[in-house]
Amino acid sequence: MHSRRTSYFVDEATAARIERAEAELMAACSSAVGSRFGVEHFQVAVRGGFATFAGADSPYNKVSGVGFAGIPDDHELSEMEARFAEHDAPVSFEVAALADPALVERLSSRGYRLVSFEDVLVRDLVDPPEVKADGVVVRREPADVDDSWIRAWLDTVVEASLQPDTQGLAQHEEFSREVLEQAELAGFDAGVRTYLALVDGVPAGGAGVRLVNGIAQMAGAGTVPAYRRRGVQTALVAARLEDAAAAGCDLAVVTTQPGSPSHANTQRMGFDLGYTRAVLVKEVR
Repeated sequence: MHSRRTSYFVDEATAARIERAEAELMAACSSAVGSRFGVEHFQVAVRGGFATFAGADSPYNKVSGVGFAGIPDDHELSEMEARFAEHDAPVSFEVAALADPALVERLSSRGYRLVSFEDVLVRDLVDPPEVKADGVVVRREPADVDDSWIRAWLDTVVEASLQPDTQGLAQHEEFSREVLEQAELAGFDAGVRTYLALVDGVPAGGAGVRLVNGIAQMAGAGTVPAYRRRGVQTALVAARLEDAAAAGCDLAVVTTQPGSPSHANTQRMGFDLGYTRAVLVKEVR
């Protein structure tokens, strides 16, 4: 499938670069939800990251990218928490393990509690793997995207998300079909390129990638249950890595649940665990 090189080492500067790109994506997506669906939303800059909100129960309701450009003081945190409280929403802080440790200490002192972890896996794009999965055909987003493409891709990734693989650490959040559709369409509006994997001509999996500042942010991948364990996700990863390398990116990043099939699949494709994010939540309603 591919030759394995030395492990990719993520230092603080690289983590800061990744976290900044993630925060900017959350800001772009939350803004896109508001623009497309007319829901209340906000994007507030917080010490190099963003606090974002995109309607009730949105996956874009979070604080990300903080901890590499100073720590917010209590006044800043109080103001930010008040913005979420206006919408009866909890504050969900994603904190990278390479961020300033003082951030977790401050959040803990304010009543935030640890609810989950997620892993950030990385690999360089010097030699992207070539993969041929028997019976799996990957189609890239066409230049003239029409409603039929968007509908097929959206139905596939949402259906996969609604029936998550139960192997590994369970996700700490669940979302409705409506919220997932809004989130995926917002990603498309924010520049995520879409992919469909077909088995016997039937959509079996979907994925996306956003290319920004040399980083390929792997997004929205999922396989519908009937086609799992058949190489669908592997084929989708390979196609996106190939395109990212051709576009001049030097780094690919994917976020997974620890111990999940997605984690295993991406690791087999040459990704290394760069660092873990802790998810800390505070109820401010």
